[in-house]
Amino acid sequence: MNKEDCKECLEAIRTRRSIRKFKDTPLEKEKIVQILSLAQMAPSAGNLQSRDFIIVRDRIIKHKLAIAALDQTFIEQAPVVIVAVANIERSSRRYSSRGELYGIQDATASVMTILIAAQSMGISSCWVGAFDEIEVSELLALPYGTKPVAIVPLGIADEAPSPPPRMDPFKNIHLETW
Repeated sequence: MNKEDCKECLEAIRTRRSIRKFKDTPLEKEKIVQILSLAQMAPSAGNLQSRDFIIVRDRIIKHKLAIAALDQTFIEQAPVVIVAVANIERSSRRYSSRGELYGIQDATASVMTILIAAQSMGISSCWVGAFDEIEVSELLALPYGTKPVAIVPLGIADEAPSPPPRMDPFKNIHLETW
């Protein structure tokens, strides 16, 4: 990685915001594929890649996702919604009872990668974790042994929120012990 790539990556991390208002601009299929290909590069326990992704473009399904997400209507405004799913069955084959945790970790690591990859491509997003898990599972026909962990609307921002305040790092960083 050269210095310019590093600067762009750090800038994507610094400038990423949770966007809840999107323009009615479609996203190219190639960009979505690229974002999800990068998401697969996120770390995973035992390299099992115990995560799956559902791409949602259908207006009716997006509307139902928004309802399942406690009426967060901005979800249905996004041109594309990605639902990250922990594949607990895949992870549990190797890790037994720890498989659920590892599947969730695999999925969440990929979500962060999605957010940063999208930002670096000029695509805005929001990590939505508040939703009815059973309702989303039924809506998307998720198989046994999987669990939805995040809903990620993607699109071109139609707002520019200010950076939210952040905790002083010295309040939550500890050396050696708590």
